[in-house]
Amino acid sequence: MNNSSSQDKIGQIKNIALGSDHAGFEIKKEIIVFLKDQGYNIREVGTYSTQSVDYPDYAHPVANLVQKGECDIGIVICGSGNGVNMVVNKYMSIRGALCWNEESAYLARAHNNANVCALPARFISSDEALNIVKVFTETTFEYGRHSCRIKKIPFK
Repeated sequence: MNNSSSQDKIGQIKNIALGSDHAGFEIKKEIIVFLKDQGYNIREVGTYSTQSVDYPDYAHPVANLVQKGECDIGIVICGSGNGVNMVVNKYMSIRGALCWNEESAYLARAHNNANVCALPARFISSDEALNIVKVFTETTFEYGRHSCRIKKIPFK
C-alpha cells in the first residue's frame, strides 16, 4: 500500500478520483466538467445514470485509487454524503470529510489533511458543490499544531 501520493510530495493535486451514487449523478457531471476545465485528470468510477444504485459500489473504487496513490484525492457523492464518507473512512490511508460548505472543505484540508471529500447532493446546490470542490482542491495542509493530531489517526 502506498501511503503517499504525488500531492503529498509536491503539494499539488493533479489526479482526482470521482464517484457517486444516483443521488449525486447530476452534481458529479458538473464537477467533472469544472475539474477538467481546471486541468485536472479525472478517474470517474460511476455511476453513469440516475437509476438507483448502492453507494458503496462507487465509494470503494475511489478509496482504492487514493489509497494506492493512483489519485491524489477523491470526491464521493451521495444523497447525504454520510454513506460514502463512512465507506471511504474504512480505509486506513483515507481521511474522508463530509463537506457541506466552503469553510468545512477548507478546514478538512488545512487542519485535517483530508484526502477525500464527501458531498451531500440532496443538501447543496450545484454551485455550492463547485465552490466546495474548488476550496478542497486548492487548500493545502497547514502542518504545525495539526501535524501531531493527524499522527494520532492510524494511517497505515
